Amino acid sequence: MKISKLVGKRVKENPSGATLKSHILLLRAGFIKQVGAGIFSLLPPAQKVNLKIQNIIREEMNAIGGQEVLFPVVMPRELWDLSGRYSSIKSEMIRFKDRNNHDMLLGMTHEEAAVHMMMNTATSHEDLPCMIYQIQTKFRDEARPRGGLIRAREFTMKDAYSFHTTQEDLDNYYKKVLDAYIRIYKRIGFRKFVVVEGDNGIMGGKISHEFMAVTDVGEDYLVICPECHYSSNREVAVSVKEENDHTVVGGMQEVFTGNAHTIEEVCAFLETDEKHTAKAVCYKTTDGGRLVIAFLRGDYEINESKLSKLVKSELEYVDVEEYGLCAGNIGLVGLNVPDDAYVFYDQTLKGLENFVTGANKKDFHIKNVSMSRDMKDATFVDISLVKEGEKCVHCGHTLTLTRGIEIGNIFQLGTRYTKAMGMKINMPDGTTKEPIMGCYGIGVGRALESIIEEKADDKGLVWPMTIAPWQVYFCPIRIDDDNISAISEELYKRMEKAGIDVLFDDRAISAGVKLTDSELMGVPIRVVISPKTMANTEAEVTIRETGEKLFIPINDLISELKIMIEDEINEIEKDL
Repeated sequence: MKISKLVGKRVKENPSGATLKSHILLLRAGFIKQVGAGIFSLLPPAQKVNLKIQNIIREEMNAIGGQEVLFPVVMPRELWDLSGRYSSIKSEMIRFKDRNNHDMLLGMTHEEAAVHMMMNTATSHEDLPCMIYQIQTKFRDEARPRGGLIRAREFTMKDAYSFHTTQEDLDNYYKKVLDAYIRIYKRIGFRKFVVVEGDNGIMGGKISHEFMAVTDVGEDYLVICPECHYSSNREVAVSVKEENDHTVVGGMQEVFTGNAHTIEEVCAFLETDEKHTAKAVCYKTTDGGRLVIAFLRGDYEINESKLSKLVKSELEYVDVEEYGLCAGNIGLVGLNVPDDAYVFYDQTLKGLENFVTGANKKDFHIKNVSMSRDMKDATFVDISLVKEGEKCVHCGHTLTLTRGIEIGNIFQLGTRYTKAMGMKINMPDGTTKEPIMGCYGIGVGRALESIIEEKADDKGLVWPMTIAPWQVYFCPIRIDDDNISAISEELYKRMEKAGIDVLFDDRAISAGVKLTDSELMGVPIRVVISPKTMANTEAEVTIRETGEKLFIPINDLISELKIMIEDEINEIEKDL
């Protein structure tokens, strides 16, 4: 490819509205262009990376018996009514009516379509196990799209669905997919990624794992034990909570706190520590609008994912005053709520004595509350987020928190969808059975941008050789010189003939602009020829990631480049 014909321009200035390094660099380097909030066009360089990632995914999915299919983007309501998700999924899913006034939707995931494809297709135990996968465009109406391709509304995903007759068979295949995912991410070039226990969310099922690119800009928190290597998304992580070691020293006392409503304000007013308080976090269920009150120690944060699982519904904001409660003064003692309200006590309250909580009365709190004396019947549940420094439940070592971007996930779905949609297969004993499902997703755009967060530097993008848009950036200096121009054209043709994926900077512009663009675009190897190098019949070769420079005789250039490319790929894939 000649850069003079390449669609897209490189720019010096950081684009407005972009905050992540990866997002900024993709825009500046002419890889993507924003169409709307969370909606992007991929220009030729990004599409080349996109397709190379997809090819790696295809190779690994095919290697474990996957069969590629393609589901529709648009589906009728009836398919999703069978699973119950047409109603249970809220505003994230786009619904519309076609010209016949028929309810339709844009696919944000494809469990229903997968089961529909397999119904009456796989009818016998002899047809299973089976795995089908697709690489497809999806649309999810994210409330807060951010970070370019990392949290987009329209995105490309590989999703796969496996069908099994026994749990043992699913367990065995699940492990094969997990191992295949590790190979995929290593081949893409990731070195800083971890596999953690995940939250199944809207997909359902019981067992899940998430693949996380470890980065300070990640939107997910990961809990990791450096000793036994326990790792989990913070939404589902467990820990040994800090013990409460107070003894009861006095009776309850109601105190005026006025406009102090938040834990910070109350602690400042009463000159106490957050560890000596209990706070209420309130929601209502989206399914039925039932009030949900969760009490936890004041220095902890609520785990909405765990709370949502307890009530078996998504949660939304609630105006507690509609239920006769005093916002900012809700407490454990004397709480008066509707009969159908959910009230939970987090395990961080277990053994807590002499603490402050709301008085369920405007402008007042209560001091010296004791769980053992005043809340004897409380049952404790785990609904708080793990904190840095808590102990691992498996080995007792101190846990650490880090941040990451989810780049893939796998789930054991069980029979949730096959049972709801009426899929059955004939078993050897003459009975029928709902197949057990697994579900396996990879966000292609997320992987593309997340590898930038790991590899990029202050100069620009740094692509691993396995997915780079081009392997070599060929950069002649003084191409207006007839000799340099002739040699450049000849070398370019020889590179292409040798199967080297090369971007030829054929522009008659300054060396500074060319070299800056080469670094911004992140092509792994840069080859420079100029009147100065040609005086020694050499080319200057620079490795983008390390900055290492080599001077290679022109006659040996093509063969040496092929060796360098092969060596870089082998280095990336050496541990597979």
